[in-house]
Amino acid sequence: MNGSNAPADVPTHHGALLPLLGADQAVIDFFVGVADLDATDPADQELEDGVRLASGARLEQFARAGSGDAFCFVGEGGEERPVVYVSLDGEAGPLALGLPELVRLCLVAPWWRDAPGRTAGELQAVAEEYREDMPGLDRRRDRAARALGLDPAGLTSAAAALARLVELSRGPVAAACRVVGSEGDPLDPLFASTLS
Repeated sequence: MNGSNAPADVPTHHGALLPLLGADQAVIDFFVGVADLDATDPADQELEDGVRLASGARLEQFARAGSGDAFCFVGEGGEERPVVYVSLDGEAGPLALGLPELVRLCLVAPWWRDAPGRTAGELQAVAEEYREDMPGLDRRRDRAARALGLDPAGLTSAAAALARLVELSRGPVAAACRVVGSEGDPLDPLFASTLS
């Protein structure tokens, strides 16, 4: 991480996380099966032709969701780069400042896609429904976290992770991560409305 804009609870990971997301079975089980983030073959990921950043900076897909939506790095560098989610539904927006922050988001709120526009009570209901649909969620999360070198007890709360999404969806990060579709029109923001 670059350190200056990273939340204090996001550890700096001195090794590469991306290879672990596609190689360790406990990590794959959680990230593919629970968080819907498949990084098992990052070299084989390709964005739809014409999808790019409005700034002209590099947009590099490194993982996908089951729907075909893309997780992408912005700009040049390594895992410290901002991460943008590009939906096939015509939405895009920043999720994290670096892969370690994205990993934390997925570990504590794998249901983050269902968050936009919901109240705190509605978010709690979404989280409870997710847990009902995913037996052993906490056990799977803890196993994946440990395989990535993270202490499950030291993970931030889901509320803090979602507040970070709101923070990133506004201001300079969102502006730098603006995605343009294949027709040349800007994609809609992922988090146009406030998470309560």
